[in-house]
Amino acid sequence: MLADDDAAAESVRLAQFWQKLNGDVQCSLCHQCCRIRPGKRGLCGVRENQNGTLMTLVYGKLVAANVDPIEKKPMFHFLPGSLAYSIATAGCNFRCLHCQNADISQLPRERGSIPGSFVPPAEVVADAKAYGCQSIAYTYTEPTIFFEYAYDVSSLAREGGCKNVFVSNGYLGEEAAHKIIPILDGINIDLKGDDQFYKRVCGARLEPVQRNIKLMHESGVWVEVTTLIIPGYNDSQDQLRGIADFLAGVSTDIPWHVSAFHPTYKLKEAPPTGATALRWGVEIGREAGLKYIYTGNIPGESENTRCPHCDRELVERLGYRVMRNSVVNGRCPQCGTTIPGVWS
Repeated sequence: MLADDDAAAESVRLAQFWQKLNGDVQCSLCHQCCRIRPGKRGLCGVRENQNGTLMTLVYGKLVAANVDPIEKKPMFHFLPGSLAYSIATAGCNFRCLHCQNADISQLPRERGSIPGSFVPPAEVVADAKAYGCQSIAYTYTEPTIFFEYAYDVSSLAREGGCKNVFVSNGYLGEEAAHKIIPILDGINIDLKGDDQFYKRVCGARLEPVQRNIKLMHESGVWVEVTTLIIPGYNDSQDQLRGIADFLAGVSTDIPWHVSAFHPTYKLKEAPPTGATALRWGVEIGREAGLKYIYTGNIPGESENTRCPHCDRELVERLGYRVMRNSVVNGRCPQCGTTIPGVWS
């Protein structure tokens, strides 16, 4: 691990997915499509136009590296009970008013500061294996903004038999998405609300997120989706039904996690989500035809996986712990129904 000054120098690398525009650069890494003037940075705060060349400022500059249960991502149909080596750099391409990791995701944009220590890709993979992790999760902040680093780590992880999981807002640009898909095993994408919610709360749009959910699913990446229910913002029946109906239209096998909000960052005035609202979300998901609906942030509420055919309880959970896993070779041991996911 390098000292701060050395880490800053080592972390500045040529970025991908951009073109020159009369001194400006047009970034196409994500659907924000920032046009960046010389000496300025994109909305993410970590990609900078240096004399007409777009540079990433966070290659290998880790601000977080932890061993987490995969259930924390949340991924419930992806190697249940296993550990994920979870990494992040600072920065984000969204401006969510309720961001629970704003202290690292919004720091480059709000203060121009990019903390972190340089860790080479090979060291990340070696650490993951040393800690007994079956996957590497690119999480906490948006992995798209450290794409070049995530791609190099993912490539080495795939070669070494370790799986790769993105925890994402789903705003990858088309070219970046197609590049990462061949080495991406799973992804949890936030589907936050309707288009007005995205514009009002996140500084983004809904349609690119929906497009990437479809793309990932159709490309064979295992997809799970999370919706954080915020009272007064995205908890209406119409919004939740719209999300559930969209997911069911892609595949009724996609697990949908409806999670409880706790006041934070710039939404401290909004009330926390109660169990009743989560149960309402579960019921709406069932009415839409979704087979696997889970609640989050309230332990003991709809955490277990049940067979959609015979209703046998297959995976019993408590919080982030798997208490029992009865899935055998991806099937229900009682009736033989295939349970979609990555089980081994």
